[in-house]
Amino acid sequence: MADPSSYRPASGQIPDSPGVYKFRDEHRRVIYVGKAKSLRQRLANYFQDLANLHPRTRTMVTTAASVEWTVVSTEVEALQLEYTWIKEFDPRFNVKYRDDKSYPYLAVTMNEEIPRVQVMRGHKRKGVRYFGPYGHAWAIRDTVDLLLRVFPVRTCSAGVLKNAARTGRPCLLGYIGKCSAPCVGRISPEDHRELAEDFCAFMAGRTGTYLRRLEHRMREAAEEMEYERAARLRDDIEALKKAMEKSAVVLTDATDADFIAVAEDELEAAVQIFHVRGGRIRGQRGWVTDKVEDVTTGALVEHALQQLYGEETGDSVPREVLVPALPDPIEPVQDWLTGRRGAGVSLRVPQRGDKKALMETVQRNAQQALALHKTKRASDLTTRSRALEEIAGALDLDSVPLRIECYDISHLQGEDVVASMVVFEDGLQRKSEYRRFQIKGFEGQDDVRSMHEVITRRFKRYLAEKEKTGEWAQEQALTEDDGRPKRFAYPPQLVVVDGGQPQVAAAKRALDELGLDDIAVCGLAKRLEEVWLPDDDDPVVLPRTSEGLYLLQRVRDEAHRFAITYQRAKRAKRIRTSPLDDVPGLGDTRKQALIKHFGSVRKLRSATIDQIREVPGIGRKTAETIAVALAQAAPAAPAVNTATGEIMEEEEPGATPGSSGEPVTAGVPDERRGQDT
Repeated sequence: MADPSSYRPASGQIPDSPGVYKFRDEHRRVIYVGKAKSLRQRLANYFQDLANLHPRTRTMVTTAASVEWTVVSTEVEALQLEYTWIKEFDPRFNVKYRDDKSYPYLAVTMNEEIPRVQVMRGHKRKGVRYFGPYGHAWAIRDTVDLLLRVFPVRTCSAGVLKNAARTGRPCLLGYIGKCSAPCVGRISPEDHRELAEDFCAFMAGRTGTYLRRLEHRMREAAEEMEYERAARLRDDIEALKKAMEKSAVVLTDATDADFIAVAEDELEAAVQIFHVRGGRIRGQRGWVTDKVEDVTTGALVEHALQQLYGEETGDSVPREVLVPALPDPIEPVQDWLTGRRGAGVSLRVPQRGDKKALMETVQRNAQQALALHKTKRASDLTTRSRALEEIAGALDLDSVPLRIECYDISHLQGEDVVASMVVFEDGLQRKSEYRRFQIKGFEGQDDVRSMHEVITRRFKRYLAEKEKTGEWAQEQALTEDDGRPKRFAYPPQLVVVDGGQPQVAAAKRALDELGLDDIAVCGLAKRLEEVWLPDDDDPVVLPRTSEGLYLLQRVRDEAHRFAITYQRAKRAKRIRTSPLDDVPGLGDTRKQALIKHFGSVRKLRSATIDQIREVPGIGRKTAETIAVALAQAAPAAPAVNTATGEIMEEEEPGATPGSSGEPVTAGVPDERRGQDT
């Protein structure tokens, strides 16, 4: 525990101007980011008598080892910089709202030549129109199913669209009138785009125009005694009205607004947002946060606005945002929202009428969400704490292991040997700090040597970065030049290896060779789920009902999953290699042209030099080089369909997926650092 006076800057050093400040711990990891109208006044509040501080603020300042700040010109700039740093550094003591689920959106891919209507989750993409979020995906599908009668927009995937265009036959929706079938030319791409624009306009709340238009066309059809067409239009009108009933009118003046309510206690806060467009509730979402700092309701609202609109622009930010309490000061936040929208935004507290009544409804939803979360969270917090305490007791550790790293080795009969490192902090996954390794020191299958190599490489990096920054002599940044944490900057309290006594001994030997004696090591053997410690002939047997054993199993299983995913990706990449890769000067574009022209490498191998020269961009010299390379390369063994026993004659490694006209399955996706595929 650090003494705040040890790193308190002199009062004359702190500027009396707007800015953003960062507290860092002893490892130079950013643990808190804040903004202030006056940096001098705000930072002085943190360095008063500890007894006068809020318990969470006291924990933060005693965990920190240094403070630094950046001066900006205006409070709006400070607000934007604070949001950017919170997203970048993920400080543990900042208010961070957690979505209680991944909300689905109704999306229209206007960035495609033929727009598609579909359900989307996750990050928003450029050029895609979003409506929602919705509570459930089935609610989107029900709405779309009703609207397709009137707006028969494409809903099929790219593969289905291409296959229909190739065969000249539309899918089932095209036959039953719920798709205009642009794939077979029933409608031009331009007309289909106009149809998608009308769909978006209807979803945005401009419903009266289309209802009046359909009613006028229905009356005209009836007057002309075209009763079948009139009946179809009548059914279309009923479908639109039924879709509109799914989002009831709550405000009669066609208001576009977001209603934000906050329910809180001393420890946590829940936020609920209702998205109202055209006077109708078009979406709802909720967030929950731990109150790791002494924060007012207005500050919670400000953090919610940052998270809600930090990456939004244009109409995604409504004209009106109604909140239970205003941030202090309100002007920078309102100016920031106006800048995000590009037009004026009203941020206020509703006082009376329908909007106040709706805010009370949103507030009740927030209170119910907080109560439900606390019911689930109480068990979760208790369980995690008990698990860490059981592990500390079973392994005779001085303190609970707040950071656990687990390592696993994966290979296929000694080939493509890789290793994984997963990180759990406070009993929860820290996926951004997962790492992957390729075994480089030797070839073949030897899990013990592989484990020794991986542990050595990981902690050599840690020691090298520590020595390079001079942390042994003084506390300096364990960060890259751009301020991001280095990859192996933080040591764990516990290293877990997937395996028994040999793997544990190898890991311990690697740490001893590096002079690290303050990191505990254990192994978890799969057969009997025994916990092995270094230099112990007998394992530690935890009860099957132990929460500590369950946490170790989760850590071990996650390391195994991460390792085997990487190993399969490497193997798939190696299998997909082609003899054309060895032809000098032959790039991807000409490789694809060759495969597209001949259909497969097998047919290309049997072609003459003159036939190869028929491919655009291939001259005689290149054709001769290709022919020689393919003649020298041994033909690959034919692929076999394991389900039917059929020998796949037409495809060969190097062929472009789908080049033969047959559907193919996607290969194993490459896994980026720290991501779960």
